[in-house]
Amino acid sequence: MKSLSVLDLAPIVEGSDAATALRHTLDLARHAEAWGYRRYWVAEHHNMEGVASSATAVLVAHIAAGTRSIRVGSGGVMLPNHAPLVIAEQFGTLATLHPGRIDLGLGRAPGTDRLTARALRRHLASEEEEGFPRDVVELMAYLGDAQPGQAVRAIPGTGTHVPIWLLGSSLYSAQLAAHLGLPFAFASHFAPDLLLQALEVYRTGYRPSAAWPGPHAMVGVNVIAADSDEAAAFLFTSVQQRFLGMQRGQRGPLPRPISPALMETLWSAQEKAGVQRMLAATAVGSPESVRRQLDAIVARTQADELIVAGAIHDHAARLRSYELLAAL
Repeated sequence: MKSLSVLDLAPIVEGSDAATALRHTLDLARHAEAWGYRRYWVAEHHNMEGVASSATAVLVAHIAAGTRSIRVGSGGVMLPNHAPLVIAEQFGTLATLHPGRIDLGLGRAPGTDRLTARALRRHLASEEEEGFPRDVVELMAYLGDAQPGQAVRAIPGTGTHVPIWLLGSSLYSAQLAAHLGLPFAFASHFAPDLLLQALEVYRTGYRPSAAWPGPHAMVGVNVIAADSDEAAAFLFTSVQQRFLGMQRGQRGPLPRPISPALMETLWSAQEKAGVQRMLAATAVGSPESVRRQLDAIVARTQADELIVAGAIHDHAARLRSYELLAAL
């Protein structure tokens, strides 16, 4: 099994609230550390009733302060929503407080709908996504060593060399990560269509850098593990319902699980096919079943790392899923 990390959106589940979600996030991070996971990343999303990780840097600080050794970071910060200097100061501060433990994953999507993106970006120019490569380079400069005559510096931040990852679900970030010599994480846990093509583009076009002499690819997967295939299939219906809602333009808390038979009555054949396509990079079942499915994904992608999303309604079942996976 490849190196394993955790991707957490701090899910707000049906019947609960954001405060509980954030308590569960720290609890899972502490368990993940004890179980030997390499990284614990949280993702920036906005105006979503089922996600409590909108203030990503704040949550990274909370998790890092509540753990001792696991790497903590963003998976990712949506850079078009922010000025690069602000992110450099935030993550430079985090790296100063927690040396050698902070990762900065960057995405170029807004992580929300258009109206919310407008609310987030009202202080920025209108070309945010088009300026993504420029903003990444600017951010890298703020976190690198100070240069003679440099007029603007991130303090804290300068000289921290926080590792920057580029995240994406298309070929764009794969090309940019290759060009800049940065590690690359593909969001195949919800958009797997271009996974293999993006990895090929990244690896063949990679230009070595001082920090990363060779390409380093992380692949996002969904994992729902339980003591039996049947129990995992039941828990997995929460994810299926969430993705069905995404297809219908409906957002909300993570639904309670239902029987797989009842799930079949909720969607049309076309909707089911769409959900299955979005969840193609998924392993569900007993530990033995999950191992087989993940081994197949690793064989197909040659991923250097897997980062695992595991949205489960019941917190104890979610902990059990990550515990079973770690034991593999």
